[in-house]
Amino acid sequence: MTMQFGIFSVGDVTPDPTNGRVPSEAERIKAMVAIALKAEEVGLDVFAVGEHHNPPFAAPPNPPVLLANVAARTERIVLSTATTLITTNDPVRLAEDYAYLQHLADGRVDLMMGRGNTGPVYPWFGQDIRNGIALAVENYALLHRLWREDVVDWQGKFRTPLQSFTATPRPLDGVPPFVWHGSIRSPEIAEQAAYYGDGFFHNNIFWPMTHTKQMVDLYRRRYEHYGHGRADQAIVGLGGQVFMRANSQDAVREFRPYFDVAPVYGHGPSLEEFSAETPLTVGSPQQVIDRYAAMREDVGDYQRQLFLMDHAGLPLSTVLEQLEILGGEVVPVLRKELDAGRPAHVPDAPTHASRVAAAEQAAETAERTTDRGADAPAEVL
Repeated sequence: MTMQFGIFSVGDVTPDPTNGRVPSEAERIKAMVAIALKAEEVGLDVFAVGEHHNPPFAAPPNPPVLLANVAARTERIVLSTATTLITTNDPVRLAEDYAYLQHLADGRVDLMMGRGNTGPVYPWFGQDIRNGIALAVENYALLHRLWREDVVDWQGKFRTPLQSFTATPRPLDGVPPFVWHGSIRSPEIAEQAAYYGDGFFHNNIFWPMTHTKQMVDLYRRRYEHYGHGRADQAIVGLGGQVFMRANSQDAVREFRPYFDVAPVYGHGPSLEEFSAETPLTVGSPQQVIDRYAAMREDVGDYQRQLFLMDHAGLPLSTVLEQLEILGGEVVPVLRKELDAGRPAHVPDAPTHASRVAAAEQAAETAERTTDRGADAPAEVL
């Protein structure tokens, strides 16, 4: 496997405009589990869920709870956050919660750090939105150390100091979950991802490709600047959203009522205008394949493509049908097309297994180097 395909959910609780029905929070939460299970069934690689603390969202305020439930009922799919609020969560709790989830899921866990898009969440957790970037930088710097150092002494601006602190449990196999830094418009976050050699996820669902290209190019250049590899080896993920039927006219006719009144879309550009300017693709499976296969021309070979499928009030039955089409007709073709011509030096999407293997290889290399140094003549040493 080279590229990962999956879905992400923001857990919005939105009325179905065709009948006015609003799912209960319990229904929406159970639906997200059903969608995750379906994603694995149809052969997708990733299920990701956002973090929200306010209505109208049923996305978990503590994603490890939902992801642990899904982990117990799946075998293969990677479980990720679509946003982990690095600004308002305590890095100590993040280090412990996600390491614990990592053990439960046998390593099938990664995170996407973000600042979120809900301003009031900052004061709810004792923070100031004006410190958003500074919080993201400082909190992640601490989280990064907590996962890599057994004993941490630390002092910063936004939380109490730590003295001889050990986060428990330690990461599975000594390898922390892989981290993506998600951002729509903040170059500082692209810089942060590049500095650590982490992944950069551009959730471009509301943005034109020209903007997406600029952000990804910035991250790639800075990734190379910090010595993690060539620019085209940087780890990139993109968002997207699709609605499909065998006949494109049927897809447009069915999705239009949802688009026209959805809180995230409605009362602005028309469906056609929005589709022209963003990755939203409403049409046949072949139209989706053509649209998403072409994204490599703008951002280069990338590692992860996630689709938003369960939004705008679409009923669960429809979302499950969409996943059948995505997994059965679209992703197999996209895999083949995007893997074709992919340079050998461009890395696969990181997995726990690949990162453990890399860590073991690095340790063996360091040990051999040390042994050679011990045997060297004194004048060489």
